[in-house]
Amino acid sequence: MSLAGRFELVLCLLAVIIVLELVARRLRLPPAAAFVLGGIALALIPQTPPLELDPDLALVLFLPPLIMSSAWFTVWREFRANLRIILQLAVGAVAFTTLVVGVVAHLVVPALPWAACFALGAIVSPPDAVAAKAVLQGLRLPRRVVVLLEGESLVNDASGLVLFRLAVAASLTGTFNAGEAALSFAGLAIGGTLAGVAFGFAALWVLRRLRDPTLAIIGSLLTAWASYIVADEAGVSGVLSTVACGLVMGWQQHSVLTATTRTHARVVWQVVVFILESLVFILIGLSLRAVLSRLGAQGGGAAAALALLPAMAAVVAAVILSRFAWIFPAVYLPRWLVPAVRRLEPIPPPAAVLVVMSWAGMRGVVSLAAALALPAQFPGRDFILVTTFAVILTTVLVQGATLAPMILSLGLGKPGAMPSKTLSESAARARMAAKQLSAVEARSLNPDGTQRHPRLLEQYGYRARAASRFSEAEASLLEHRNEHFSVVLDAIAAGRSELLRLHRAGEIHDSVLHTLEQELDLEEMSARRLIGEEI
Repeated sequence: MSLAGRFELVLCLLAVIIVLELVARRLRLPPAAAFVLGGIALALIPQTPPLELDPDLALVLFLPPLIMSSAWFTVWREFRANLRIILQLAVGAVAFTTLVVGVVAHLVVPALPWAACFALGAIVSPPDAVAAKAVLQGLRLPRRVVVLLEGESLVNDASGLVLFRLAVAASLTGTFNAGEAALSFAGLAIGGTLAGVAFGFAALWVLRRLRDPTLAIIGSLLTAWASYIVADEAGVSGVLSTVACGLVMGWQQHSVLTATTRTHARVVWQVVVFILESLVFILIGLSLRAVLSRLGAQGGGAAAALALLPAMAAVVAAVILSRFAWIFPAVYLPRWLVPAVRRLEPIPPPAAVLVVMSWAGMRGVVSLAAALALPAQFPGRDFILVTTFAVILTTVLVQGATLAPMILSLGLGKPGAMPSKTLSESAARARMAAKQLSAVEARSLNPDGTQRHPRLLEQYGYRARAASRFSEAEASLLEHRNEHFSVVLDAIAAGRSELLRLHRAGEIHDSVLHTLEQELDLEEMSARRLIGEEI
């Protein structure tokens, strides 16, 4: 296919993504599942041009910006507080799954060498950051569960890829040294983290001097790829480098970026992340034809895949069940054996939370790219590839589609399922308004006791009193607030109508239209958010 043809295919896929997103919303399906099914449907159409993901391109194109986006909005305080459990999942669960899948693969396919079996285990062991974010989006889960799952997905790709490299090297060389493997793992992890921290502070230094929002946003996008590519070329973990870089930039962006840059960047990143996430899953579905073609080259095509079905089913079951087998003991055993853990966490997590965490182990583009990256002469390559594809399909389509009903059935999706120790939004708003009023009072008072800015004082005084009153009686005043902002929305609509009338009559210039329209847009977004509408 020519470059122009590939570009046209990408444009067609973007159009398909819009349709599939609307279908997913209508049918209340996870978008990731709809995209994978849509990609499979396209792959089965004979006229669809053949497409095979290049593993190196897939990792470097999709992974850095998506990981950066997740890390950017990760709450560092919560991530650090739950780091022990996150590492238990991201390192312990990945290693345990690699071991279990390797043993099961060797039992069901005895001809497959042990190193190749463990390579398969390493490929399918890490739940995918992209898949986790796509499926968890919109689900109402206890905050700590979301922190653990998203934190795990940020780190576990690195541990899975390291184990994958070690297994492939052992298979090709016939030697394996556990001590060297542990040192290699530590070097990759520590080096990647340090590189990411350095990249984060360097990027912030540059962004602080790029006052133009467009240039700053481009710089933030380039930072995601640079932190991954440079770290990978340096021989350390590109994934952990991007994670560390995103955490540093996300923590510091509130004081470094201007309000305009932050507002524009949020919109640009939202579009970029949506396009990349959607393309990842639709390309996974489209790669079905290439997977079947590989088997067909060995003879049989789909029939060959069916012959391998029992072995693939055993591996899929091992992937799913090993997560349950790790999470429950990993949570409860330290509490029984270590008194310090019981003191830190006096109330154990309920079994329902652990069930959801065990079930939320979707695999995605990292697993597929790792399988495609296997050398052509690697033993059992075709079986590993088709099994990886089966694991991705099962976890995204079955686990991803049933996660929301499971959460509701276990009673975890109810508001207030996990009380917060921090201030509510209304209480924080009251504190902020009081501080703003104090600042206005300090600047407004003249030496003779008169007020320099009485209107500002009146405005901020009203805002502070209203915020305080609402935070103290939020439930009873909620209906009044909603009615208040519905009137505000009507006023904004009237102002917008008059603005457009003036523009169409030629009474105002386009620059005036854009300036006043942006002000109305910001007012409308704020009002709609305050009454709970989607923006």
